[in-house]
Amino acid sequence: MTRILDIGFSLLGIIVLLPVFLILSIIVFFDSGRPVFYTQKRVGRNGLDFVLYKFRTMSKGSESRGLLTVGVKDSRISRSGYFLRKYKLDEIPQLINVLSGDMSLVGPRPEVRKYVDLYTAIQQQVITVRPGITDYASIIYVDENILLSHSVDPEKTYINEIMPRKIELNMRYINNPTIAQYFTILFLTFLRIFR
Repeated sequence: MTRILDIGFSLLGIIVLLPVFLILSIIVFFDSGRPVFYTQKRVGRNGLDFVLYKFRTMSKGSESRGLLTVGVKDSRISRSGYFLRKYKLDEIPQLINVLSGDMSLVGPRPEVRKYVDLYTAIQQQVITVRPGITDYASIIYVDENILLSHSVDPEKTYINEIMPRKIELNMRYINNPTIAQYFTILFLTFLRIFR
């Protein structure tokens, strides 16, 4: 049932937001050039890699300086990138991932292979389901980059503290994937963004 909802909502979202896609593409292009989209391999359902799409919010080659974004004023983030990230507009292209079946609207955020390789056997339950654009962990850790900015060793803090807690939150939905939870998470996500 959730797959049917994903297809319907993502298709509707792409159609309705097409003008926004175009406007944001132009803004990113004139602010920081090409490419407009940022692509990255993430680990999806059953541990299979897929290509995740976002609007590019950082300068080209930023990955070589670390995978984590630290603080509101990370020097790698472009001017338009601050705006896109603040309102989660950089995530809109992931509707394509949802429509193609790589992702769901609701589910655990897909990780990069580097961090998935650190999962314990229990934590690997997270990659037995289709990853999503949002879930409880995304809502609670919406300002994750700010939390990391207060750490002496951001990557260590992410691996040892934030990542395990996010996986615990992921399991709330994985263990009870009802339609009611699906809509609750979507509602809480929109509420958090608009606040």
